[in-house]
Amino acid sequence: MNEDPEVAAYRAEVEAWFETVATRRSTATEPRIKGKTHEQDLEDLEEARAWQRRLLDAGYAGVHWPKEHGGQGRPARFAAAVEAVRAEFSVPRSPFMVGIDMAGPTLVAHGTPEQQAAWLPGTLSGEHHWCQLFSEPDAGSDLAGLSTRAVRDGDEWVVTGQKVWTSQAHVADLAMLLARTDPDAPKHQGISFFVLDMASPGIEIRPLRQIDGSVHFNEVFLDGVRIPHANLVGAENDGWSVARTTLGAERSAIGGGAQVRVQELIELARACGCEGDPLVRQELARLHTVEQIKRWIGFRMRTAVEHGRRPGPEAMVLKLINSQHVANIAGLAMAIQGAGGLLAPPDAAASGYWHDFFLSHWASRIGGGTDQIQRNVVGERALGLPRDPA
Repeated sequence: MNEDPEVAAYRAEVEAWFETVATRRSTATEPRIKGKTHEQDLEDLEEARAWQRRLLDAGYAGVHWPKEHGGQGRPARFAAAVEAVRAEFSVPRSPFMVGIDMAGPTLVAHGTPEQQAAWLPGTLSGEHHWCQLFSEPDAGSDLAGLSTRAVRDGDEWVVTGQKVWTSQAHVADLAMLLARTDPDAPKHQGISFFVLDMASPGIEIRPLRQIDGSVHFNEVFLDGVRIPHANLVGAENDGWSVARTTLGAERSAIGGGAQVRVQELIELARACGCEGDPLVRQELARLHTVEQIKRWIGFRMRTAVEHGRRPGPEAMVLKLINSQHVANIAGLAMAIQGAGGLLAPPDAAASGYWHDFFLSHWASRIGGGTDQIQRNVVGERALGLPRDPA
């Protein structure tokens, strides 16, 4: 239930380094969620790239990646220790989760040596910024029902279709793409997995502006986009197997997220003068409990992986727990503020930090699989309940 001595010592080492290069995080000084304009998104990305290079130079980026691919070859619990420390400090939010936690492990597991050499180093340094072209207007929760087509033309594939809810597509340079390569095969067996250069001709990106004014998701239209055959990851028509590696990594990464800590809510309660309210205290205690449960579930998952076992039901429930936890934090933050929660920045508490968090938290209940789909996954795969009708 606790970090082993080796990890605890490593965490202390990482924390000591962070103390020399950054300041402790506090919602009183934390900037609002940015990204209101395309220029701000690009500025944020460059700031994050500079920080990622600094992490890499210090040896704290991708520590769970194999050494031959630029990592430290350490067990996953060491990478989790770095992220836990990172959450304590006011440093640029990393936009590289899709690359480091999803594309990277997928290429390590399924990529050719040439593909790994071409994309992994830049992914770890932040040079490559990835997005995920999976979901479609008629194939979101039922991802295997996708209709984007890829047709072989010599040494290239010609892709036509539409993707939606693509995080960071408007600033990404590489994408993981799922496309149907055999329309006559059963839907899970006719899909292939590609790496796409987002600067390729025939790509149109339409940002989807969210309720908080930022752009995170996008629609992506593909009209005769050509992809080299060398960018096919895994075997032709076996993309679903490759994608399962990506999706498993995505759920774990999202489930282990630490967007806001309960300690920050306690700071807010003190600032609003309601830390003595018994109902507020009870909710804070409940959220603290869930925060610790999430931490322990993460320990169980990493222990299973390090012992060569597939994680059990805990891997299936972690993402669902996290999305509900984020929603409960957002709701309590508004309740603590009372009528003040209706104020717009900069008059809102913490200069609008909680305002933006509340408006943007809904994405965590949709991205990476909706709450409803996650419950289906738990019911069918963990509890053995009958499957939903096809």
